[in-house]
Amino acid sequence: MALKDTIRPRLPGWADAIWQHWEQHGEFPNILRPKTFCDKVLHRILFERDERLIETTDKLRARAYVEKRLEAAVLPRLLHVTGDPATLPFDDLPPRFVVKPTHGSGWFEVVRDKTRLDRAALIATCRDWLARSYYGRHREWAYKNIVPRILVQELIDDGTGPLPLDYRVYTFGGKTTFIIVDKIENGVTCSRFFDLDWRRLDISNGLPEFSGDLPRPKHLAEMMRAAEILAEDTDFVRVDFFDTAAQLYFVEMTWTPNAGFRRFHPPVYERHFGDLWAKPGLAAVKSLHPVP
Repeated sequence: MALKDTIRPRLPGWADAIWQHWEQHGEFPNILRPKTFCDKVLHRILFERDERLIETTDKLRARAYVEKRLEAAVLPRLLHVTGDPATLPFDDLPPRFVVKPTHGSGWFEVVRDKTRLDRAALIATCRDWLARSYYGRHREWAYKNIVPRILVQELIDDGTGPLPLDYRVYTFGGKTTFIIVDKIENGVTCSRFFDLDWRRLDISNGLPEFSGDLPRPKHLAEMMRAAEILAEDTDFVRVDFFDTAAQLYFVEMTWTPNAGFRRFHPPVYERHFGDLWAKPGLAAVKSLHPVP
């Protein structure tokens, strides 16, 4: 076992978070006077204790938060909630669905054909999720106080691949600034940046860029309006959506993307987006330069 694996569990949360950032970026973060985007993410992890972060990070409570501000139709249909995976009502569920926990990120199982489902394996996976602490991974405070439960939701399919395109809307000062689209290509998560006029931006977050063109999403204007409604009175939050031919769907709100581990490139954008992260309503949206 590596020395860090012995020491890390004994560290207070703040020290572990700082250590992980030092390991990731190879330099000590500016904790008290953060300037870059990633340093501001870490600052939020260490110091911000707004109940709204818990409310909207919790996959179940976020639904009520969104429903109060947007119409309920923007939410994928909720099929079941339980604290005991053994009670999952498989016989009553539709042929396709998604299972995920309330207290994590990136944990989910997509069931595309219930008749071929290994129910015991899925129950075991759910029990494993419930026994794990997502807060323990990177010390993101919002995850610490979420009640672990299992959600079953309708499967959203936009026809583009094994998973729908994930539109990640970055808002600063309550205003939409740019959008990252994540797409699974050959089993790998790829991404591309767009400005508000759907022009490709020459910016990267360390993920490979997917191939081919990507048409403007049908509900782009609605997506940006919805993101700004949910981001009202915030300095920064990312709001994720799926978009199908029929309608727009809310996915999640993210206050500390990638726990501050994934920097923007070229490096100038780390400071650029850090500068935009200001008090609510005060962040002027600076121009981004699309790829010619």
